[in-house]
Amino acid sequence: MWQSRFNRRRFLQYSALGAGGALLASCVAPAAAPGAAPAAGATAASAAGAVASGTGKLEIFSWWTSGGEVGALQALYDIYKREHPGVEIINAALAAQGAGQGGEMKALLETRMIGGDPPESFQVHLGHELIDSHVIAGRMEPLDDLYASEGYNDVFPKDLMDVILYDGHPWAVPVNIHRSNLVWWRPSKLQAINATEAPKTWDEFFTMADALKAKGIPAIAVAGGSGAGDGQTLECILLSVMGPKDWKGLFDGSVGWDDKRVTQALEILNKTWDYAEPDYLSVSTTLNNIYTSDDGPAMMISGDWMNGYFKSVKFTDYKWAPTPGTSGNYLLLSDSFGLPKGVKNRDNAINWLKVCGSKEGQDAFNPIKGSIPARTDADQSKYDEYQHSALQDWKSNTLVPSLQHGAAAKQSFLLDYDLALNDMYSSRDVAATQTQLVKVAGDAAFGK
Repeated sequence: MWQSRFNRRRFLQYSALGAGGALLASCVAPAAAPGAAPAAGATAASAAGAVASGTGKLEIFSWWTSGGEVGALQALYDIYKREHPGVEIINAALAAQGAGQGGEMKALLETRMIGGDPPESFQVHLGHELIDSHVIAGRMEPLDDLYASEGYNDVFPKDLMDVILYDGHPWAVPVNIHRSNLVWWRPSKLQAINATEAPKTWDEFFTMADALKAKGIPAIAVAGGSGAGDGQTLECILLSVMGPKDWKGLFDGSVGWDDKRVTQALEILNKTWDYAEPDYLSVSTTLNNIYTSDDGPAMMISGDWMNGYFKSVKFTDYKWAPTPGTSGNYLLLSDSFGLPKGVKNRDNAINWLKVCGSKEGQDAFNPIKGSIPARTDADQSKYDEYQHSALQDWKSNTLVPSLQHGAAAKQSFLLDYDLALNDMYSSRDVAATQTQLVKVAGDAAFGK
């Protein structure tokens, strides 16, 4: 319980830092408006940028510090170092703690960005996380010339380009596509109740959960001390009870957070916690270790970065399926890198983006990370069984933006959403939580 309260305070600190950043930003010279033509010599394919830099530094911010993530990032660094051996790479990675994903990294990045000392590039989720936090603030360079010179407009699929573009310009280079609506299940655990596949509905889930509980096996892994509530699980439940159209409606103002289906989703989430590991309120970053332990839970709701993690620790007792009720939907997010204005080593930054967007780079990064490439011309021989299934689903499923991972809604709402769910861990009060969500949705003014 102490851990939950501690993380809630840290969450509020990150939120306050974002507000402070807006105030400080008013004290520095204003940047060009998003979409405005950059000043002469400032485009991504300027004469200086077209020449590969062989000296200086390349500082990269990310929250990739766990198994699968570290190796995938290193694969990109290895390619960059081969092409630019004289450049010193500074891996400024901070663990994903606090507000949502990468809270500490985002807080430090905010300070650096508003202080005029940005890293050469940084990991950011495509969509609102990038646009609301950095593009609208005028802190990023548009990448139209880079997209043209590298042919990205032809190799990134249209559905992804719709997320990449803002005000008609691309602002970052996606290095992958992740899927978040997945349930990872352990055949050895489900064997105890004679189950051979994951539940397809929430009713099936609870029937299986009761049978597992009778065997002394937790049905679902829950990180109640993470500070991010259970936002990813709830977004999967909401998608299952609302469908993709009305899920998106929660963020354009056409569907209210007082909808009875939101109540239903919160009730399902609240009930899942009755089947979690007994000490789930104290579990945070150790969740992966708990899940893979001999006495770990039978299932986990998480994205396909778990595929990379499992491979990194040589864990093989797992299979996957869409979360209950979401078959045919692909809840997507994408890690990307952009070009902040005013970087010290701009040529090095541009060359980094070229590696991130290249076929070689994506085919080196994604097999380790567990995700699928953003490019459509990947060498599929390099990918595993899960990734082949994801590549097929990406082509045929309805694509839906993730809230928890920055694509669906503004960051201010995500922070409040996670705080509301974090409070619900302690209160178990569905009505109070929904009232809180209605309020913060009103504050976010969706659709206005």
